[in-house]
Amino acid sequence: MPIVVKLAVMMAERNVKSKDLAAHIGITEANLSLLKQGKVKGVRFETLEKICDYLDCEPGDILRMDRRP
Repeated sequence: MPIVVKLAVMMAERNVKSKDLAAHIGITEANLSLLKQGKVKGVRFETLEKICDYLDCEPGDILRMDRRP
């Protein structure tokens, strides 16, 4: 069951620009883009915490399990 990254959706709902979020969490826009696309093998809890803090959300709002067979 792969994990689906819903970060782009959450950012759109909050009207947050990649540039602003990347600056807040201390990563490059390129790395944020890879994260939004789900093209990373992992994410540090510290980074996830900063994202959730900025977007005022929970980790489960950003990361979901794809339960399709």
